[in-house]
Amino acid sequence: MTNRTALITGAAKRIGKFIAIHMAKNGFNIAIHYNSSKSEAIDLQTKLGNQFPNQKFKIFKCDLHCTEDVEGLIDRVLLHFEKIDVLINNASVFDSGVIRETSVKLFQEQMSVNFLAPFILSRDYALNSINGLIVNLLDTRIANNSSSHAAYSLSKVGLGHLTKMSALEFAPAIRVNGIAPGATLPPEDQGVEYLLRIAKKTPMKIPGGIDPVLQSLDYILENQNLTGQILFCDGGGQLL
Repeated sequence: MTNRTALITGAAKRIGKFIAIHMAKNGFNIAIHYNSSKSEAIDLQTKLGNQFPNQKFKIFKCDLHCTEDVEGLIDRVLLHFEKIDVLINNASVFDSGVIRETSVKLFQEQMSVNFLAPFILSRDYALNSINGLIVNLLDTRIANNSSSHAAYSLSKVGLGHLTKMSALEFAPAIRVNGIAPGATLPPEDQGVEYLLRIAKKTPMKIPGGIDPVLQSLDYILENQNLTGQILFCDGGGQLL
């Protein structure tokens, strides 16, 4: 039996890496997308290849800021894999700035990576797939009006709406769902106390970490009647 294949954007580091390892453990081949993290992507490919020798792991460089680059990614992946069973739009850029501080350049950077790239990949995936699944990584911020990361939040709001719009258009062949975490991993220059501090502001009062994201992903993978849904795994943060 042929292993299923997942294309994961931003798979070399942080949440994307955890998702890649988790899906490999569940029998998936992984198309590992990266942009500037080549050494991390190679390390992940080697680690997974050694641990799961009967599965296939291939790295793909693509600059998600570049429309032409993004438009070729699905075709490049399909040269190496028979089909893509799951597309996970995980990669994102996360820059702060209230509306008054947001330059056109900052706005365009957030939109190009966080919204336009997933739009293109979802479109091209649908054009090249008989059936399948798309999972978009969102953010609990889509449920509030905080402008601390205005362009980032707007890009994720757009991706949330795309999740529902594409779920309707692509059904019944392709399911489309989203996962909206709260604080999942601390910034690289901070420790777990960062997550504890954020968690205290949520109804559940406990840091989620990566497990709620992976559990939400498993639910989406297993529930064949689930589409157009956004699973908030944020300790109730979206209620505030």
